[in-house]
Amino acid sequence: MNSQYTAKDFKNEQQIKWCPGCGDFAVLNCLHKAMSEIGVAPADTAVISGIGCSSRLPYYMGTYGFHTIHGRGSAIATGVKVANPALSVWQITGDGDCLAIGGNHFIHAVRRNIDINIVLLNNKIYGLTKGQYSPTTERGYVTKSSPYGTIEDPFNPAELAFGARANFFARTIDVDLPSTTECMIAAAAHKGTAVIEVLQNCVIFTDGIHKYYSDKENRADRTIYLRQGEKMIFGKESNKGLVLQGLDLKAVTIGEDGYTIDDILTHDATLHDPTLHCKLAAMEGPELPLALGIIRNVEGINYDQAVVDQIHRVQANTQIKTFADLMMSGNVWEVK
Repeated sequence: MNSQYTAKDFKNEQQIKWCPGCGDFAVLNCLHKAMSEIGVAPADTAVISGIGCSSRLPYYMGTYGFHTIHGRGSAIATGVKVANPALSVWQITGDGDCLAIGGNHFIHAVRRNIDINIVLLNNKIYGLTKGQYSPTTERGYVTKSSPYGTIEDPFNPAELAFGARANFFARTIDVDLPSTTECMIAAAAHKGTAVIEVLQNCVIFTDGIHKYYSDKENRADRTIYLRQGEKMIFGKESNKGLVLQGLDLKAVTIGEDGYTIDDILTHDATLHDPTLHCKLAAMEGPELPLALGIIRNVEGINYDQAVVDQIHRVQANTQIKTFADLMMSGNVWEVK
């Protein structure tokens, strides 16, 4: 992809204020790089956030930015995109900001298929407000607000997105910068709501929370990176794969128990029926690998373009085409 921009064009001079070692640094780095490759000018880009550690990110962008209020990032991003469809709009949010107080705005942005890119940083904790459990915190986890362990089951962000009829969903890990950048570029190319869940580490309150999957030594055996049109193969020796056993996914070793490469499923993110995508997104160890990469990427009607088209249709059939036309219609008089 050719672009006249570099990552530096999307940076500014602000001092970055996150804890040393925070996964947010990696996500910011990836976003700068992705935007340079996407090729949309900084002046045509807007980055919107709510409240949380990750929501400080707009301060570090050389683009337009809006640090809004808790949970309302999706609503503001929706307004920005509908008011100016030509803008490339990104929402940066966390698991607490997006899925708790912002849950209603999130699911309706997804349902409407507004052409925005939602980067959801999931560290399974409220970091900025000092360590309370969040909607993605695992049952039994001890936090500042659950000293005896949480007694709730968490959201799977992918299942929530698919329940809201998501057309694009990707998942990545903060330590895998090339894959995170790749998913961001694909999200920008998608016309409609694109959700990228980033498994992100909080060094203060949940350090190592994603280590089972992010640990470099075991990552190849515990995760599978899905690529369009390629066999669903994983493992250090690329000798494991996914098959369907009845209605369920199963991890097998190629060459054992009669399984061959021909039995391994081929990934198709463009399937309109989301059943298999939901199954892939719900996988977790130790029996199944965690699915990373672009899990779903389906074309659909996006809300902001539909609004523009509707306005043009109505304008074509009326003499009142603007607000000024409306104000000057009917009985009008001038006071001198």
